[in-house]
Amino acid sequence: MSTQELPKTYSPKDVEDRWYSHWESTKLFHAVVNKDKAPYTIVIPPPNITGILTMGHVLNNTLQDIFIRWKRMQGFEACWIPGTDHAGIATQNAVEKALAKEGKHRTDLGREKFVQRVWDWKEQYGSTIVRQLRKLGVSCDWERERFTLDEGLSNAVKEVFIRLFDKGLIYRGKYIVNWCPFHQTALSDDEVDMTESGGSLYYVKYPIVGSNEFAVVATTRPETMLGDTALCVNPKDERFKHLIGKTAILPIVNRKLPIIADEYIDTSFGTGIMKVTPAHDPNDFILGQRHELPQLNVFDETARVNASAPKEYEGMDRFECRNKLVEDLKTGGFLVKVEPYTHNIGKCYRCHTVVEPWLSDQWFVKMKPLAAPALRVVHEKKVRFHPERWEKVYEHWMTNIRDWCISRQIWWGHRIPVYYHPDGRYVAARDEAEARQKLGIGADVAIRQDEDVLDTWFSSWLWPFSTLGWPEENEDLRYFNPTDTLVTGPDIIFFWVARMIMANMEFMKGTPGRDGKPRKKEEDVIPFKDVYFTSIIRDAQGRKMSKSLGNSPDPLDVIAEYGADALRFTIAYLAPLGQDVLFSTEKCELGRNFANKIWNAGRFLLMNKKEILGDAPIRLDEPPKQHLDLADRWILSRLHQTINTLNQSLTDFRVNDATKILYDFLWHDFCDWYVELVKTRFYGDEPLEVKEAVITRALWVFDQALRMLHPAMPFVTEELWQHLTDRNGQSIVRAPFPKADMHLINATVEEELDFVMKVIEAVRNIRGELNVAPSKSINVILALHGDIAAQYENDPEYLKAMMNYLERLAKAKTQPTWLKPGERPVQPKQSASAVVNGQQLYVPLEGLIDLAAERARLQKEIDRINKLIEGTKRKLENESFVAKAPKEVVETERAKLKGFGDTVEKLERSRKALE
Repeated sequence: MSTQELPKTYSPKDVEDRWYSHWESTKLFHAVVNKDKAPYTIVIPPPNITGILTMGHVLNNTLQDIFIRWKRMQGFEACWIPGTDHAGIATQNAVEKALAKEGKHRTDLGREKFVQRVWDWKEQYGSTIVRQLRKLGVSCDWERERFTLDEGLSNAVKEVFIRLFDKGLIYRGKYIVNWCPFHQTALSDDEVDMTESGGSLYYVKYPIVGSNEFAVVATTRPETMLGDTALCVNPKDERFKHLIGKTAILPIVNRKLPIIADEYIDTSFGTGIMKVTPAHDPNDFILGQRHELPQLNVFDETARVNASAPKEYEGMDRFECRNKLVEDLKTGGFLVKVEPYTHNIGKCYRCHTVVEPWLSDQWFVKMKPLAAPALRVVHEKKVRFHPERWEKVYEHWMTNIRDWCISRQIWWGHRIPVYYHPDGRYVAARDEAEARQKLGIGADVAIRQDEDVLDTWFSSWLWPFSTLGWPEENEDLRYFNPTDTLVTGPDIIFFWVARMIMANMEFMKGTPGRDGKPRKKEEDVIPFKDVYFTSIIRDAQGRKMSKSLGNSPDPLDVIAEYGADALRFTIAYLAPLGQDVLFSTEKCELGRNFANKIWNAGRFLLMNKKEILGDAPIRLDEPPKQHLDLADRWILSRLHQTINTLNQSLTDFRVNDATKILYDFLWHDFCDWYVELVKTRFYGDEPLEVKEAVITRALWVFDQALRMLHPAMPFVTEELWQHLTDRNGQSIVRAPFPKADMHLINATVEEELDFVMKVIEAVRNIRGELNVAPSKSINVILALHGDIAAQYENDPEYLKAMMNYLERLAKAKTQPTWLKPGERPVQPKQSASAVVNGQQLYVPLEGLIDLAAERARLQKEIDRINKLIEGTKRKLENESFVAKAPKEVVETERAKLKGFGDTVEKLERSRKALE
C-alpha cells in the first residue's frame, strides 16, 4: 500500500471488512504452543446459537478483545478461544415453534428425526452471532472455534459424568424440582426468574379430631392442599402447643393429618400453623423427610390434577382447580377469609410459564465436596474478582450451595450416559458396549439409555479445559490451561463462574502442567486467575435495555452508522469497573469524532512528510535524538507517562480509565497541542535537516500512539499505521506494544510547556472575547515572579521557545518583566488581563480595536443576556412549572441560568478592561 494515499475523510465501511478479512486470512489471531513465550488465554463466554448480537455482547467482547490484543502486542502467545453453546431449552423451543407453524409436534417426528431437525436449524441459524462478532472486530482464534455438542466436548461431558458417577457424586433420586409444565422439564434454580406478583392469601380452617376446635392455615396456593400430609407448628409457640400430637382433617378430601412440631415454622407468617405438602414445596419436602411424612404428588407433567386427588378435580389445570376448590371451601364453611398478598413467583426463563415445585425422579450432582476448594481459592486470592465486592455474593452462594439438578426432560442436548438393565440395575458408560460390559450381559439382553439430557450448563462448566481437548492428553491443554482472564456478567457468577472453578479444580488435578509434571498446586488447577464482571447496559434514563421497552439498539445498525471502532471505544469509555453503563446511540459520536480527529492528524503528518521527505522511505524504529526543542521533550515525556499509566490501568482492569488516558493523550496532547506546535516548525525558517528530524519524530510518536490505541480501535489504527511507512507485510496486530522509558518522563518539562500552553490559551481567549481580528499582531506583557521568573531568567532557551510559540500560535510578541519580591504588577491603561499559574499577563488594546464601539457592543450583549436571565428566573420561580415539567427540562433551565451568569461575568470583565 502506498504511504501517501490516505483519503480526505475516514470511512469505516471502506476499511473494516477489508482489514478483518486480511487478519483472518493471514492467521494473525491464531495461537500455537510456543515455549519461548508465556501464554495468555481467554475463553469466550459461549453465546447461545439462538442468540443475536446485543449491546451486552458488544461490551463483553470489546473488553475481551482489548485484553487479548494488548497481551498479544506485549509478546504473549495470546489465545482467545471462541465458541457457541447448544442452549438446550432455548434451541429446542425455537425449533418446536417452527414445527408448530407446520402443524406438527416433535413427537410426530420422533426423537432421532427431531434432533436432526435441530442440527439442520443450527447449521442454518447457529452461526449468526459468530458472523456478527466478526463485524465488531474481535480477534478470536477462529481455528479453535468450539461448539458444546462437538464430538470432543461430548466426550468430555461423558467422561465427567462417569467419573462423578463412579465417585458417588452423581445420584438419582426423588426431589422437588422447578418444573416447567410447558416444556415439561426440570429447571435449575438459576433458570427460574423470580418476579414480584400480586396474589391472595387464603385462610382455611382444618377441623381437629375429637374437638370443636379448628386449626386455621394461611396459604397462597390452596390447590396444593390436596397433597397435604401434615400440619406443623413451632414447638415454642405457646398458642398451639396443645395441638402437637393431635390429628386434623383435610377439608374436602377428609384425609387425616398428624399435627407435628418443628422449629422451622415462622410464627409471624399467617396464623403460625403451616400445612405440609412434601411433593409440592421444597421446604415442605425437607420438613417431610425429617418427619418421615408421605409424599403425595397431585399434579401431572402438565400441571393438571392427577388421580391422587378427588374425582371432581381430576384433569383440571392447577389454576382452574384453585378457583373451584376455593368455591368449595367457601360452600363448606372452611374458608375464613382472603387477603391481598404480594409475593415472588417463579417463572421459566424461556417461556415465562409459572414454575411448579414438583416431585420427580432426577439426576443430581453433590456440590458441597466440590464447592469447598473452589471457595478457598477465591478467599486466598488465587482467583481474583474485579470488582472485589462480588466475592461476597460468591461466598454466599457457595456456603449455601444445594445439589445441582442436572437432568432435563427434552431431546436436544447431551443425552445422559446411563444404561438400564431390565432388572432395574443401571450403570454410567461411554457407550452401549461399555454398559453391557459393566452390567455383565451380552447382546441378547435388551438395555435402554436414559431418555433425559443434561442441563446445558453441564457442558459449559467444562469450557476452560474441554475446549483444549480434555480428556485427551495434549500440548494445548498443558500450555493454555489454566487460562488467564474471564470476562463475564455477574448474573452467571454461580451457575457458570463458580462451576467452572469447581470443575477445573476437580478434573485438572494431577494432569501434566506446563512443566510436564502432574499438577498439584491449586494455582495450577484453577481455570483462570482473574474474573472481570461487566456492567449492565442501561439507556440514558437508567432503564435496563430490553426489546419490550424498545430501548435496545441493534449493534449492527450502530456499526453501520458510526463504525465498529467508534462503538467499541465509546462503550469501553462509558463502562467504569463495577458500575452500570448509560448508553445511547448518539454517544457513539464520541468514538466517531475521536477516530476522525486521529485520521486528520495522520493525514496532516503524511502531507508534511511528503513535502519534507518526498517519497523516501523512513524508519520508525526509534525517534531522532537531534534537534529536540521544548515541545519534543514534552511530547516524549507525555508519551512515556501515558504508556506507563495505560499499562497500569489495564493491569488493574480499569479499562474505562485506559480509554480516557488514550483519549486525553491523543486528542489533547498530540492533536491539539503537539501537532500545532510542530506545524510552526514545518512552516518556519528552520533548515531542512531540522524539519526532517521534526517530521520523523512526530511520525514515530504517532506510530507509538496508534499501537497503544490499537486494542480499543483496531481498524482505524491499522489503516493509519500502514500509511506511515512501508511495513513489509507486517500488521499492527502483532507490532510490539510501546514500553515506557521512565528516564524520559520529565515533570519539569511538562510544567514548563503547560505554562506556555495556558498563556497561549489566555491570549486566544482575550482575542476572542474582545473581537480582536486574528490577522492583527498583538503585544503581551508578562509580569513574572517567584519560581517561574527565576526559571525564565536562568533558562534563556526556555524563554526563547515560549516567545517563539506565542508569536507563531497566538500572533503575539511577548515582553517579559520580572517582579521583585513583594512588588505588585501594574496593569497598563486600556488593557485586558489574565492570570496563568499565578502570573499576570496584559494585552494593551489601544490601536487594536475601536474601544468606544467595542464597549457599546459589549454593553448591548450584556443587556441582551440580562433579559434572558430575567426570563429564565421567572420560569424557575414559577412553582407550577418546576412541579409539572420533566426533571431534565428543569435541570436544563437551571444550567442555562448559570451559563448566562457566567457569560455576563466575562463580558463585564472585558468591558471594564476597555474603560
